[in-house]
Amino acid sequence: MPPPAAALTWFSIATIAVAAAAVASSTVEGIGVNWGTQMSHPMLPTTVVRMLKANGISQVKLFDADAWTVGALAGTGIEVMLAIPNDQLARMSSSYDNAKKWVKENVTRYDHDGGVNIKYVAVGNEPFLKSYNGSFLNTTFPALKNVQKALDEAGVGNRIKTTVPLNADVYSSPDNDPVPSAGNFRSDIRELMVQIVRFLHDHNAPFVVNIYPFLSLYQNRGFPVDFAFFDGGGPTIDDKEAHYTNVFDANYDTLAWSLKKAGVPNMPIIVGEVGWPTDGDKNANVIYAKRFYDGFFRKMAKKEGTPLRPGKIDVYLFGLIDEDMKSVLPGDFERHWGLFTYDGKPKFPMDLSGQGHDKYLVGATGVEYLPAQWCVFNRDAKDLSSLDGDMEFACSSGDCTALVPGSSCNGLDKSGKISYAFNMYFQMQDQDVRACDFGGLAKITTKNASQNGCLFPVQILSAGVKTSAAGAAAAAAAIGMTLLLLL
Repeated sequence: MPPPAAALTWFSIATIAVAAAAVASSTVEGIGVNWGTQMSHPMLPTTVVRMLKANGISQVKLFDADAWTVGALAGTGIEVMLAIPNDQLARMSSSYDNAKKWVKENVTRYDHDGGVNIKYVAVGNEPFLKSYNGSFLNTTFPALKNVQKALDEAGVGNRIKTTVPLNADVYSSPDNDPVPSAGNFRSDIRELMVQIVRFLHDHNAPFVVNIYPFLSLYQNRGFPVDFAFFDGGGPTIDDKEAHYTNVFDANYDTLAWSLKKAGVPNMPIIVGEVGWPTDGDKNANVIYAKRFYDGFFRKMAKKEGTPLRPGKIDVYLFGLIDEDMKSVLPGDFERHWGLFTYDGKPKFPMDLSGQGHDKYLVGATGVEYLPAQWCVFNRDAKDLSSLDGDMEFACSSGDCTALVPGSSCNGLDKSGKISYAFNMYFQMQDQDVRACDFGGLAKITTKNASQNGCLFPVQILSAGVKTSAAGAAAAAAAIGMTLLLLL
């Protein structure tokens, strides 16, 4: 619990400021973060921006161009990659006027002194994933060209570049020759990829790729665990003169070889997403996440690059905050990629400088919580006939990903799992008393329901609610003043 305000002497306040400054000055060059917002109870964007600045994070990648989020970055100097979601690609590709309008509303309006430092516009996000079954094959490249043309026409195209963040599944090496030098773009999209990368190259834009060593482990249970990390001890891959000790380097160089074969051997590469989740799978835990980040930051600090591309690598960590509304179709771990928990608390100590001086990152300040109460299973309930259905309903509307096998709360007994599901639904519904009934199977308690290492969270006050409340209070005050003036 933080000390009361009166206990914060000038010395302690100064110490906190110095500590924050020390953190802010020790982030490895080239490291940014992905700021996703698919959560039921987001923090105020200004709160998140303070957290970014306190930790010395100077680059942010967004997944849209929401004015509330983008506006909070104004005047900070933080370099920003805006994004056009996949569901808008058809509009951008079918009409150049739509692209011009988007650029005017989301880019040039912020491009002024004291505005937002926009560096890139991401046109789509992993639009060529195999799971999309070609849905965006015909719209991505035309949208890319229209948006870049609109940026050029607006007079900012020399500073702000379009790109397309792509999943690493757009390239691969053949099964019979699994080395980076055998890599090439996927046969079904190779011609399209060559057109895109040459367009990006002609406009001095980078190739943005998302690389996930965790997914190599998740998707292939026979994958050697140590090869997903950077501390050695596992198998190696020898490719001509190159020696690979981890899957990140091998994957990165497979892309580098693919670009070389596409005729753009020196094209800049940015890793748009890289990280490790902390829950939702047996390999998604704090121990593995810390191991991954410790090795990754050491690598970044040395600026050693990869065998084919030595030197500094630009990356965006994925992600900043856990997102409890993300789709779990790829896996239950999807809601647990954050360096910070849903309420802005750092999950484990790390050193963004890569020097091994571990400390907890600076968390969010001023976060307000709902009352300290929980919804739990009523052990005195007599009729349990609807229990399974009620638990399924609670999980479908809440977040029960911590209950899956191998996850942090899977060790709970049956009643504990029921309580967890009921509570997650209750918190998601802003602790509405009607959300803790389930036909008499649930009850509200003020005793902390957390148990056996499993956290039963209390939700925060949503930023949207806080803003609405503040607006209502301001409106009420204005009405009150008006009435006084009329009397």
